[in-house]
Amino acid sequence: MIGRLNHVAIVVPDLDAAAARYRDDLGATVSDPVELPEHGVTTVFVELSNTKIELLHPLGHDSPIAAFLGRNASGGMHHVCFEVDDIHAARDQLLRSGARVLGDGEPKTGAHGKPVLFLHPKDFSGTLIEIEQV
Repeated sequence: MIGRLNHVAIVVPDLDAAAARYRDDLGATVSDPVELPEHGVTTVFVELSNTKIELLHPLGHDSPIAAFLGRNASGGMHHVCFEVDDIHAARDQLLRSGARVLGDGEPKTGAHGKPVLFLHPKDFSGTLIEIEQV
């Protein structure tokens, strides 16, 4: 079921500074910021040859990652995203195995414009998992 690693997401306190660090200091290709109001975040993608890094910054005071940044003022890893061929089949298999899908269990459109779901970190060794249909 699980496919390739799509991205690792890092919450950052200063999106412009973080993007500049990856672009200027590491020589990476960095996207322009994209606001995703439905998710309460602004994202920047750092393109690598084998995957991406998603830099996340809260969009608004009620952003779901604002609390994360409140607990981790310097930022830090938020989640890892894996690709799946069929998000509904993957969800159903995960539910049968006892994994918990966050939210209402229905896929939402993610930063890449594709369906995504998040899995409870307590079911995956303390790591929030995102699955994205490709």
